Amino acid sequence: MSSPLSSKYAEVLIFNGTIASGDIRHPIIAGAQALAIANGHILAVGSNDDISNLSGPSTTKIDLGGRLVVPGFTDSHIHFYEWSLKLQDLQFDSVRSLEELLEKVRQKASQLPVGQWIMGQGWNETDWDVAEMPTRGSLDKTAPDHPVLLWRCDLHLAVANSLALKLAGIDRTTLDPPEGRIERDSHGEPTGVLRELAINLVRQVVAPDSSHINKAFLDGTTELHRLGITGIHDIRLMNDTDGARALRSFQKLEQEKNLRLRCWVTLPGYKLDEIIGLGLRSGFGNEKLRLGHIKYFSDGGMGARTAWMIEPYLDAEYGMPLMDIQELAEQIDMADRNGLAVMVHAVGDRANHELVDIFAALQERRTSDRTTAPLYPHRIEHMQMIRPEDTRKLANLPLALCVTPSNMILDINLIDKSLGDRGKWTYAFRQLFDSGAPVMFSSDCPVCSPDPLPAIHAAVTRQRMDGTPGGGWYPNSRISTAEALAAFTSIPAAVHKANDLGTITPGKRADLAILSHNILADELLKETPIKVDMTLFDGQIVHRLF
Repeated sequence: MSSPLSSKYAEVLIFNGTIASGDIRHPIIAGAQALAIANGHILAVGSNDDISNLSGPSTTKIDLGGRLVVPGFTDSHIHFYEWSLKLQDLQFDSVRSLEELLEKVRQKASQLPVGQWIMGQGWNETDWDVAEMPTRGSLDKTAPDHPVLLWRCDLHLAVANSLALKLAGIDRTTLDPPEGRIERDSHGEPTGVLRELAINLVRQVVAPDSSHINKAFLDGTTELHRLGITGIHDIRLMNDTDGARALRSFQKLEQEKNLRLRCWVTLPGYKLDEIIGLGLRSGFGNEKLRLGHIKYFSDGGMGARTAWMIEPYLDAEYGMPLMDIQELAEQIDMADRNGLAVMVHAVGDRANHELVDIFAALQERRTSDRTTAPLYPHRIEHMQMIRPEDTRKLANLPLALCVTPSNMILDINLIDKSLGDRGKWTYAFRQLFDSGAPVMFSSDCPVCSPDPLPAIHAAVTRQRMDGTPGGGWYPNSRISTAEALAAFTSIPAAVHKANDLGTITPGKRADLAILSHNILADELLKETPIKVDMTLFDGQIVHRLF
């Protein structure tokens, strides 16, 4: 294949726009209005006059009309497998009461044959006037003839009805699984509320076939392109049993040349011995499908009160570790010695404190025995709450951080209620950036929408889209728009050694998003709605509104 820079003419020529660099220090390329694309790569960037010289008889020309061109977004933590399959399920992110949730379940039951599963996710009872969750009893009354399984927005808690519990073999004699909890009433009967790995007891009896997964992946890719997303890190859930299905589908799409995302795929930590035995290492793959990290969990989530805390919640105990810390340290060390980078879910301040110490000890061991690090740095996922003394330690550690601004918006009421003024240590984006560690942004979808634009708004303003709370929630943790944009583009590319992605530079791949307004000129902070008007992947237009 010829080099894109050797092409005489552009296949696509984009002009009359503003070109973002992906560089935090110089976010706009001075004097650049246009770019040329050939062979899936950026051929040149410059003024309209400069780039017009690359127009040939078959060049597609696109007048941007002043729009902003940014590198294609990478969502660095998305449960793509789960989300794409759930696109056809009930969505509860906009419901405002338990009654409204139950009505949606009731309507769905009226449309389905008896015995067919009803699935859904996304409710957040802490934002309701009455913070009451669904239970086995309320779901039984609503859909007695259908098995029902509904996830809370954070995916750390789900509720099942009696038929679903029966199909999963859960009754009063069922023991809590390791790292999970079956909630029970005063008589010992399951209430239908399942926490952490107890959810898998029901989840494992619902297994989609490969054709259904493949179609879901294609549909999900189309939806991500609509949002300007061209790269993902597909993350496994705890003790995931669907990882093999997901990887098979990614491989099938790639073999059929239908994979139109840059994918870094994670593998579950409980399979570490097998992964090492196969000789796999982080970075294995090609420009579209690579092995990323090995996924572990150190604790749960704040919504379920399972995030592990130094001090107790105002309305619960300390949460809980989901893995013995010494065992986790040993697993991380073993992975590191075998060229495998790990990512560890950590939400509570105790979980993050323990992890920072683990990675500090790992760095000392590497220095003393002069071992080679994996291709990618290890990562801490979410880092939702961290004390200042632990934040300061990050400067000396070869760690990448992945955080979720949109989740902050979901959690404002929750954190105010459960932590009080300790909320100042949560979602500390400014402090994390200032630590010197590379910070990547993500959606944790389906916990939050995969749309990067509301996430950027959240990180920059510390407000909901309606402007609340006034002045911003702990506004000293705000970051700049350029930093937020880099956290979705150039930083994940640099962390994962994708030297051909992340910035708009000649020779790099033409994965691009074109925004309706120039967010780098503070348009995002106004009331004007921002949208993605066009997305290009490998130089091909995969989404267009104009």
